[in-house]
Amino acid sequence: MQFLKTLFWVVLAAAVVLFASSNWTPATINLWGGLQADVKLPVLIFAAFLIGFLPTFLYYRARLWSLQRRIATYDRNLAVQEAQRSAPAVDPEHKVSGIGTTDAPHPTAADIGPSV
Repeated sequence: MQFLKTLFWVVLAAAVVLFASSNWTPATINLWGGLQADVKLPVLIFAAFLIGFLPTFLYYRARLWSLQRRIATYDRNLAVQEAQRSAPAVDPEHKVSGIGTTDAPHPTAADIGPSV
């Protein structure tokens, strides 16, 4: 598969070089105020391609970045929720429930009686 990918890029590069070498003629561009610019035709085509491609590319890269940030936020929230579910339940007095704790007060020395 890597060979086919490399072959594709080599054929594409050869086609671009052949196109550029056979069309390496100046093209006159009329600018504002009577100005004219002589630009080689392949350079003009490449500049026109970039003018059309770059805004769309930048928009989609920014959209991908924002979606990746949103997914990362969702993943963090999911990890926190799973950690809270797996942690033992805690009552309002910060006692771990289900380990033999009761709501009865602790005995005092008067409750136990005199020691022998």
